Amino acid sequence: MRKAIALLLVLISSMLLFAGCAAQAPEETQRDSDIVTISFDYEKQKGYASNQFAVWIENEQGELVKTLFVTEFAATGGYEKRPDAIPVWVVRSGVAQKSAVDATSGATPKSGSLSYVWDLTDESCARVPDGTYTFLVEGTLRWKNQVLFTGTITIGADAATADATPEYTYASSDEQAALTQDAPENAMITHVSAEYIPLTQP
Repeated sequence: MRKAIALLLVLISSMLLFAGCAAQAPEETQRDSDIVTISFDYEKQKGYASNQFAVWIENEQGELVKTLFVTEFAATGGYEKRPDAIPVWVVRSGVAQKSAVDATSGATPKSGSLSYVWDLTDESCARVPDGTYTFLVEGTLRWKNQVLFTGTITIGADAATADATPEYTYASSDEQAALTQDAPENAMITHVSAEYIPLTQP
């Protein structure tokens, strides 16, 4: 009986996961639309005031289209406790003015290669127009030290790939001196890229 109940709960969880417009879904599942996959290497850092990151999409006007993932601490009030945690995403997402936390937040993942899938919908689940979009990955390396990866990808035409360019911000705080270009924390997020995959490949 317990096994049957457990199996039922797994099935219900799977149905809920793929209901509506999902910001992240395994690529191996059946899909019914074009997608963009944003991938990067992640190395979890030891110590405090690190390991916060966000992945999101903006339109050509610089407006947030959709957050694909944000670490749970930052999304659930961590930006108030630690204003240094992914400050660009905090401002552009307007999270401080929202009454509910986006379902795209989650625990800090383990080290490895990560991928987040955009189903080409906005936060209201409406399909966005074809065109060029900016994909961004922001990470808090340690206290006030940040990295922001930015790249563009065009959807609606042929399959395409694009790499993102990092911009590092190093600053000291009461807790720690500013990081440098040689700091090991720079390896927290690397090799950010995006791939546009049409539903039917040519």
